[in-house]
Amino acid sequence: QVQLVESGGGLVQPGGSLRLSCAASRSIFTYKIMAWYRQAPGNQRELVADITSGGVTNYADSVKGRFTISRDNAKSTVYLQMNSLKPEDTAVYYCNRRYPPLSSWGQGTQVTVSS
Repeated sequence: QVQLVESGGGLVQPGGSLRLSCAASRSIFTYKIMAWYRQAPGNQRELVADITSGGVTNYADSVKGRFTISRDNAKSTVYLQMNSLKPEDTAVYYCNRRYPPLSSWGQGTQVTVSS
């Protein structure tokens, strides 16, 4: 079973930036689509962005133009560059394979956007 470990979250002021990382315990080269999700308190987990093995990306409307997803198959790592952060981006961020998701989710990384 592949283990996913998210990191890079923290407290940032509105307008700031963070770069999240998701390290897999073994190769994700064969995983066609990897994704970042987030879950805010009281809300369901939602898709933020995904990326194919070929580098084609897809974003939720709420983050388009501000977030950039990327992957490094050699390092088995997926990244999420987040710019122009807003308070509504506050959530726990998770990564996972898109289809089907791995049954074991990581612990996530907390992102808090507040002044």
